[in-house]
Parts: sequence; C-alpha cells; structure tokens
Amino acid sequence: MSSLEHRKAEQRIRFINGEGNILSNTTVKVKLVNHQFLFGCGAFDSLPATSDVNVRKADAYIDKKYPDKSFFEERMNMWLEVFNYGTLPFYWGGFEPKEGEILTDSRMRAAKMLQQNNVKVKGHPLCWHTACADWLMDYDNATILQKQLDRIYRDVTAFRGVIDIWDVINEVVIMPVYDRYDNAITRICKDLGRVRLVKEVFDAAKSANPDAALLINDFNLSESYRILIDGCLNAGVPISAIGIQTHQHQGYMGQEKLEDILERFSVFGLPLHFTENTLISGELMPKDIVDLNDYQVDEWPSTPDGEERQKKEWAEMYRILFEHPMVEAVTGWDFADGAWLGAPSGLIRKDNTTKPAYHELKRLIHEEWHTEGELRTDENGSIILNGFKGEYEISLQGKTMKFNLNGKSKDDIIEITI
Repeated sequence: MSSLEHRKAEQRIRFINGEGNILSNTTVKVKLVNHQFLFGCGAFDSLPATSDVNVRKADAYIDKKYPDKSFFEERMNMWLEVFNYGTLPFYWGGFEPKEGEILTDSRMRAAKMLQQNNVKVKGHPLCWHTACADWLMDYDNATILQKQLDRIYRDVTAFRGVIDIWDVINEVVIMPVYDRYDNAITRICKDLGRVRLVKEVFDAAKSANPDAALLINDFNLSESYRILIDGCLNAGVPISAIGIQTHQHQGYMGQEKLEDILERFSVFGLPLHFTENTLISGELMPKDIVDLNDYQVDEWPSTPDGEERQKKEWAEMYRILFEHPMVEAVTGWDFADGAWLGAPSGLIRKDNTTKPAYHELKRLIHEEWHTEGELRTDENGSIILNGFKGEYEISLQGKTMKFNLNGKSKDDIIEITI
C-alpha cells in the first residue's frame, strides 16, 4: 500500500467569535478547494477562449480551425474542472512574429482568466532554438544575446504577479548541435557554451522577478542532462526546479523507467516538474522514428481500445509521480486531440467530447485525493484538520473562510475569529 503522508498535513485550529468567546461543541465543515500539488495541463486553448474580437491573425494560437469562441470557452470550462496549473505559449517566433510586434495582450487575458480561477500559470519557454524569432538572424551573436536577455527581462517583468513560473530555457542538451535548420539561439549557444548561456538567461529572469520559480527543461533525460544540471548549479545558476519531458508517442515508458528517472534526477535535491507529458489513445508511433516531428500522417484517430489503454497509463503515471516526495508538478501537454503533431494525445477529443482518461484524472484529483467532511470543536473550541495540503474552505455558523493547510506550523494552534 503506497503512502501519501508527505502530501498531507495536520493542523489544530481554534475558533473564537467576535466577542472573544470560544466556540466549543460546534460543527465545522471543511473542504479542500485547491491542491498544493500542481496538477497541470497545457492551457493554450485559453487564448481563443479569451480572445478579443479584433485579435490579430498573426497569433497562431487564436486563428484556429473552430472560429467560434464559445467552443473554446466550453473546452476551458472542462479544463478548469480538473486542473490547477496551466502552461501558456511564449515561443518567441509566435509571441513576437515581427520585432516590436509583441502579443502581450492575448497572453495577459488568458493568464488572468486562469489566475482568477485559482490556477497557477507557467510561461513556456523564454529561450529555445526551435520556434525562435526569424528576425533575430539579421543580427550578430552579441546583439542576439542582448536581445534575448532584454526579451526575458521585458516579459518576466510584464507578467510578474500573474505568471511567476517560467520554463527559462528549453532543450539545452541538443541546443548547440541542433542542425535541422540554422537559428539564432543555436548560434549563441555554440558561441557561449551551454552553461554560460543558461546562466545568462536565468540571471536575466531572476533579476526581473526574484520570487519566480525558474525551470530548466529537457526531453533528453540521459546522463548528459544530469551533467548539464550539475554544471549549471556549480556555476550558481538559480534553478528552482528541474523540468522533465516525457512525450510517449511510441508507448508508455512504464513504472521501472519512471522510477529510474525519479532516482537519477532527485540527487540534486531540487523539486521535479514533469512539464510535458503525452500518452496516446490511438495507434502508437513506430519505434524506429528518432525525431517525433518526422512522423507525419494525414489522420491519427483515437480508438476505443487506445482510450482504455491511455486511461490506465495516465492513472499509473499519476500515482507514481504523486507518491514521490520530490515531484511538485505534473503537466499533461495536450488537453485535446490533434494539438502537437496531430496526435490523439488529449484527454478530450477534437469535438470536446471526453475520453476515459479525463474522467479518471478528475476522479483521482477531486475524489480519491480529496479531503472534505464535518468536524466538531472540542471544549477548547478546537478541531484537528488532517488532510491533503492545499487551500480549504472552512464553514461554521453560516460563515465561510479560506485556510491554507501546508504543515508548516502543525505544532502551533491557529486561532480564527469569526
């Protein structure tokens, strides 16, 4: 039987009325309304769901196949029923398609909508060689670096307080040797070296928002990534958490491999964020494909058998990661089918109908890993709240208040006046 005690906390709370009297023998209702753990999913569909009627067509994430805004509003309402953590796209080439033409407004609308629904938001990514801004190629390396640092400072500053979690740099292991096409970021990574570039971009993000959670992120989970992280930490790079991608288009990796990844990357003592995860509910991609982007098919349908497989795999993966004390966040990359590479990797289908995996994750997060019930105060007006860490609604005598159960002061008695 697995233990989730590290996901729980215990707190004694005493209730007093406005006259200073202890409320003994009083019924108290408690309900977890938001986990501390970050249960996440790609939230790109929040852009069309919050789009302005005059939105510029340059924003590829809003100019979609389904022009009806209500379609995406419905989709995001389903999203919000499950998740408390969302990733928004800040790929430089899409976010600033022409130098100085910055699509801040669309991201801000989406991020604020998510924030208003008690969702923590992450921006992805600030520096990456793929989906980079083509106009950077007109500049020399020193200028490219300065523009990259300026971009980071500009965007992290602009979103401070709304987006305070960032994938600062993406896929550095292959960055200086990436040869599918020439790009500005590979150029400066070759020039500076991996560790120097990582330090430059992290320092820029840290200076813009000292309180932000800053991630390094990669799909290459080999020893090369561990060596890179070690080198960055030795160089003083302020890494808050290690980002781990598992795009499993060729089949679920399974418990043994997951546990190996957890063991190898826990050695740094930093929180682990499983940042981009996909599990397929249709035919699997052939094993001989090296770069997932090379698999191009006209149609990639979801199937009933595949959907049952996907449900079981997501449930097992979630359990393994939620049980591990170093894991702080898990993000499914595609909420709906047909997003990245056209794959059936979503929790819902293209038409917004739900798959078994959607209901299974909703059940795990909001039923199995949930705390709710009634307690009664003792003669001292106290209850002991024991449950999953997170934000609670506490109700008694017709009044409701919020309380954060985090386990930081369990030896103290917290007094609440109503």
